[in-house]
Amino acid sequence: MNMGLGLYQEQTLKLVMTPELRQAITILQFSAIDLMNYLQEQAIENPVIDLQEIAVAQEPLPVDKREKSLDFDWKELLNNPGHNDFSVNRDESAYNPLDYVSDTRTTLFSHLEEQLGYVKRLTPVQRQIAQYIIGNLDERGYLEVPVTDIKERLGVDLEEVEDVLRVIQHLDPAGVAARSLEECLLLQLEHEGQDDEHIVEVIKHHLVDLANNRFGKIAEQLHISVGDVQRIADLVRTLNPRPGVAYSSADIRYIVPDVTVEKVMGEYIVIVNDSSLPRLSINPFYERMLKEKTEKDEARQFVHEKLNAAVWLAKSLEQRRMTLLRVTQAIVDLQNDFFEKGIHYLKPMTQKDIAERVQLHESTISRATSNKYVQTPRGVFELKYFFTSALSTASGEAASSESVKKRIKAFIDKEDRNKPYSDQKLAELLEKEGIEISRRTVAKYREEMLISSSAKRKRFL
Repeated sequence: MNMGLGLYQEQTLKLVMTPELRQAITILQFSAIDLMNYLQEQAIENPVIDLQEIAVAQEPLPVDKREKSLDFDWKELLNNPGHNDFSVNRDESAYNPLDYVSDTRTTLFSHLEEQLGYVKRLTPVQRQIAQYIIGNLDERGYLEVPVTDIKERLGVDLEEVEDVLRVIQHLDPAGVAARSLEECLLLQLEHEGQDDEHIVEVIKHHLVDLANNRFGKIAEQLHISVGDVQRIADLVRTLNPRPGVAYSSADIRYIVPDVTVEKVMGEYIVIVNDSSLPRLSINPFYERMLKEKTEKDEARQFVHEKLNAAVWLAKSLEQRRMTLLRVTQAIVDLQNDFFEKGIHYLKPMTQKDIAERVQLHESTISRATSNKYVQTPRGVFELKYFFTSALSTASGEAASSESVKKRIKAFIDKEDRNKPYSDQKLAELLEKEGIEISRRTVAKYREEMLISSSAKRKRFL
């Protein structure tokens, strides 16, 4: 065997990730809101692209025309600003529901500061202390800065800091400016006039036992009945452990469905929601530049490259739309019983099932359904919601994990609170309905639904 060095010619096949392919994959993964931001970024980077908002949408294309839409002239699309064949059907008005969402700029700081303005007999120094305290409250409404640090920072007496803190703790919301969970709950009880000695004792020394439903232990130590402990637990659970969250300045996230499923004359029609996206068109200045031959070759070459990039962007958008349409239609066809009868009829389905049905790769199905939402007559769902694992039944058929979770929740909702079902009992009830499931699987599904164990669900009244 020749092991020497030399030059050889060899033919090989390699998959090359071109920039255009990378762009198409990236666009496919974007949700409606992310895609809107991406288009705005592309318009900034590419001067040839003009984005035009859609005021009035037209009727959606018939299904047969959608299948042929991949063959249309992309340059003609870019040169036609009024072309709008690919928008989703909406009301004829330019109504935007987000325009009617109330403004929530009131922060906890401004809310407390406004109330302090109505408090009389506060000296300038005390008002300075109050401003410092409310400025150091966290998003839960708790004061995590020790009062001794406030005293040293402002150079005031510790007693004066305590007095001002007490004033703030009597403001709305109840429980604000507490230094611990126990103090927060006690402040709310004081505000409601529910400061019974047993309740106070439970909050101060038995919160962990209360959270774990160890009512017998609490009753024995306080020399009261288990029923009394249950009443205390019910009262404590009505209190708010994070009073400042209502004034949190966190951004509110809205879900914009990427696809809409509507029932029309007994059939479910899939419509891609691209009405919120701006339309792509060529900037008239650069369009004239290409037609005129007086420009320098370098300028014409630059504009030509940017135009090609715009064409590829438009093509990637259409590929995304067609892929979403095909994938969602396949999901609707396979899950028709779910749309007709409800979650109990949700069938087990994998990405492989959809990939084989639409003749695409599983990775493409994963990207097409990632972070995408569909609006249906039964509500708004994430597309990945429909991909569920299978559980065997006595009849030999399969049941989806989501439908089994729904059955488990239905059993728990109807159980006797004094004798809640154990996980083993739930498994036996499901077996009677023909669903073969282990106790450990029941426990797993119950925890995924954030439902406590039978010991913590038990009541003593």
